[in-house]
Amino acid sequence: MPLVIIKNGKVELRKESGSLIRNVGNGHAIDADINNDGSLILITLDNGKVELRKESGSLLRNIGNGHTVGAKFSGQDILIKLSTGKQELRKESGSLIKGL
Repeated sequence: MPLVIIKNGKVELRKESGSLIRNVGNGHAIDADINNDGSLILITLDNGKVELRKESGSLLRNIGNGHTVGAKFSGQDILIKLSTGKQELRKESGSLIKGL
């Protein structure tokens, strides 16, 4: 399964051996996560937005309300950590399941 690494605000998709596959996103990343099958990537930006991207790098959608400090996959869903200290569980479509 590929790995995601953040270097100087840019997300790099790498093989397990460490070799670069491609850069993903447009920079300004503070957090990134990849789902279990390696097909989707979550990128949290320094402006609080979360991008859901395909492994190829193409943008699927923006998720959340712009106050995010981190986002991780939780099975098929996405757990978003907000700057207020609260968390939200969202579907891959971006719709809110519940606040935590």
